[in-house]
Amino acid sequence: MHERGWESFNIYRANLLLSLLISYFDFGFSFSPITFAALACSCPIYRNVCTLMGNNGEVTPWNMSISSGNVLLRDPRHNKGLAFTEREREAHYLNGLLPPTIATQELQEKKAMHILRQYEVPLQKYIAMIDLQERNERLFYKLLIDNVEELLPIVYTPTVGEACQKFGSIFRRPQGLYISLKDKGKVLQVLRNWPERDIEVIVVTDGERILGLGDLGCQGMGIPVGKLSLYTALGGVRPSVCLPITIDVGTNNEKLLADEFYIGLKQKRARGEEYDELLEEFMKAVKLNYGEKILIQFEDFANHNAFSLLNRYRNTHLVFNDDIQGTASVVLSGLLSAFKLLGGTLSDHTFLFLGAGEAGTGIAELIALQITKKTNCSIEEARKKIWLVDSKGLVVSSRKESLPHFKLPWAHEHEEINNLLDAVKAIKPTVLIGTSGVGRQFTQEVVETMSSLNEKPLIMALSNPTSQAECTAEEAYTWSKGRAIFASGSPFDPVTYEGKVFVPGQANNAYIFPGFGLGLIMCGATRVHDDLLLAASEGLASQVTEEEHAKGIIFPPFSCIRKISANIAAAVADKAYELGLASLQPRPEDLVKFAESCMYSPVYPSYR
Repeated sequence: MHERGWESFNIYRANLLLSLLISYFDFGFSFSPITFAALACSCPIYRNVCTLMGNNGEVTPWNMSISSGNVLLRDPRHNKGLAFTEREREAHYLNGLLPPTIATQELQEKKAMHILRQYEVPLQKYIAMIDLQERNERLFYKLLIDNVEELLPIVYTPTVGEACQKFGSIFRRPQGLYISLKDKGKVLQVLRNWPERDIEVIVVTDGERILGLGDLGCQGMGIPVGKLSLYTALGGVRPSVCLPITIDVGTNNEKLLADEFYIGLKQKRARGEEYDELLEEFMKAVKLNYGEKILIQFEDFANHNAFSLLNRYRNTHLVFNDDIQGTASVVLSGLLSAFKLLGGTLSDHTFLFLGAGEAGTGIAELIALQITKKTNCSIEEARKKIWLVDSKGLVVSSRKESLPHFKLPWAHEHEEINNLLDAVKAIKPTVLIGTSGVGRQFTQEVVETMSSLNEKPLIMALSNPTSQAECTAEEAYTWSKGRAIFASGSPFDPVTYEGKVFVPGQANNAYIFPGFGLGLIMCGATRVHDDLLLAASEGLASQVTEEEHAKGIIFPPFSCIRKISANIAAAVADKAYELGLASLQPRPEDLVKFAESCMYSPVYPSYR
């Protein structure tokens, strides 16, 4: 055929291929992979429209690009850098676009870690990791999985807090979806602008209470991005089904409003009806676009909105609030584990919280629920074992008229006390838990009083980031003369006291939410029941070995996090099947193995 005739014929075939692709993605039509292979292979100019995915070499139409190999190198999901083989370089027009050396993924990982370790400032490491994620997704997750204990504090707390504070300055390209007040009335359309159609989990924030740093507005996007990176790295949820979202309703942070580099709406934060209408439209649009089983994780909303959103949608959507429920689950797990060292059960102990917000009341409620499950007492009786201190002092019944609704269950009969130290002396707790978001509140006198009341005081300084922790690990061990069992929200290094090395526990939500989310997704759960949170807590506690308990360790090592997540996912799914909340049928025989089989692998596939 004449050269021009071949060109016309190729254009015809390319147009036909595009039509098939559009039909496939827009209307859900199903085509055999062979159809795409035949069209692509018969039209060399457009061969790259089909990317060969998976180790079995099956042709699948994930990549809709019709282009040269240069775009393949710029696609973070499929880029392998120097790991492309000679055969792959030939087949995908990469010759000349890469240096001749072929490097394994293992060598690339070694090089990347070497470069990261050259940076002294954690934020520089965070930026380098984000750059890698945007360039080579599989290598990013390989690094994070294989070096989780070293890199978790970089991509998550505490470094993510500083990243959010400076997000406007370090912003390079969008990693999630931004929905603002300007989008009211067209939220569904905005959701459909996201390139992925098959979404299984959304992490959403409005940026009003980022960690212990306050209102960061639109710059809170760093939290959903970081959380979903952990869903993949720690829980094995595929990155393509994860969607970070920030709902921008303004900010009351005057510093941000005056910052020329601030990337959000420069207006005061919307409240009341205007806010509620946007959130209602968002929740309806998510369910309409992604279906009944889409998991929506609320993240870092202020107290007044966090509780109302969870209560409003928990019976109509698959929703989960990590600040309230995830924190509660991981802390309950730490308590269950610690009591193997202290002796007794939950109902034998008295709990005093500093902080009566989302985290504090969420933990308190889950502890009370677990007590009722084990003792058959009423929830009201169980709550009497738990006391809360807020900014005005001990939460007691004489303050009821001025308390918000979520504090009322904890307003017990007692004289008013206006500071933590006096509350410790009066209540005589065996467990002291800090969720205040205010640093250095567990003073030397408070810790020494706890130590005088208990042979082994259990002290949990949970506020994030590290600067906001109620006390440090060194302070807890030193002031208690090495007798405290200590855990924190952010990581602390091991402490040596009088020749003995103490390894502080980290009550990190990352132990729970990745495995919890995987469990919900893999069984097709439709709602989150409190019993699923209890199952996750028990699942995590069961992963601490007797040898670790003997060393005073109450959480398992993060180096085993994927195994931990698989076991948590199995426990959650098992309970979901028991409660009739799971839609996937038939029930897998071995839920742990099923969870492991569902996990994303960051290992490079072979492209033929």
